[in-house]
Amino acid sequence: MRERSALTGLLRPCFARTQTWLQAGKYVSALASELPSANGWSVAEHAGDRTPGRSQRLLNRASWDEAAAMSQVRRYAAAGLDDAARRSRRRRMTVAALDETGQEKQGAGTAGVKRQYMGCAGRVANGINTVHLSYVREKTGHALAGARQWIPPEDIADPVKSLVTALSSDLRFRTKGQLAIDITGDAYGDGLSSGFACGDEVYGSCTELREFLEGRGQAYVLRVASSFMLTLAPGTKMTCADAVKKLLNCNRGWEVRSAGSGSKGAVRLGLARPRLSPAQPAGPPSPEDR
Repeated sequence: MRERSALTGLLRPCFARTQTWLQAGKYVSALASELPSANGWSVAEHAGDRTPGRSQRLLNRASWDEAAAMSQVRRYAAAGLDDAARRSRRRRMTVAALDETGQEKQGAGTAGVKRQYMGCAGRVANGINTVHLSYVREKTGHALAGARQWIPPEDIADPVKSLVTALSSDLRFRTKGQLAIDITGDAYGDGLSSGFACGDEVYGSCTELREFLEGRGQAYVLRVASSFMLTLAPGTKMTCADAVKKLLNCNRGWEVRSAGSGSKGAVRLGLARPRLSPAQPAGPPSPEDR
């Protein structure tokens, strides 16, 4: 309760009206509670409201500084994890983890909704995708540090769709990799730093993101597709798939590491590092980097 009050106090400058701020406090308190199902009616009941109307107005129409609120929450969560890591008196690795999450939606009235493959459903379904950044402290915990919803380019180009789903008139299309740059840049602006950034091939195939991280001097581990082109030496190029085949013919240079437990038991990875040319070209952008 004390921590919730402290966070609510930090959020006060983000709201022009006291009533809106108080409603936001009730909404945050409901989300942080142990509600078995957090939906409009359960949140309203926890907040003491007769209907979900007040929380819906808060999220849809009320005037408040969303970017400033996200900044306050991000710094507050990261500071809590850093403090917990210091109390353990052991150096803990920090990781900036990039990933996207799908959420099924019904109808066509939600911004960014379209039929696409949804990992949460394991099939093609109607839904939205949001890019997230998590701030991770090794053996301490993790917290959401930023999020941007991916909006399909056809929705932005359609004035009727934009109006119906309340998209901003100056919104420009951003790939998932470019959204990751925006989120990571916000985190850097709030003073968050990490030992390295990580992400799957959606982000590894984004040249802009790799250049952005390299420009910051940020170490990163980003997965790339098997078709990603490597320059092993001047004049010698091959795909990642071919490089792995070549390394498999060599018994030396491989290390086997544990990656913890997965849904099918222990996960062990084989690691090897080929000799790369200093002039490493960027791989082709993936058609899925959207």
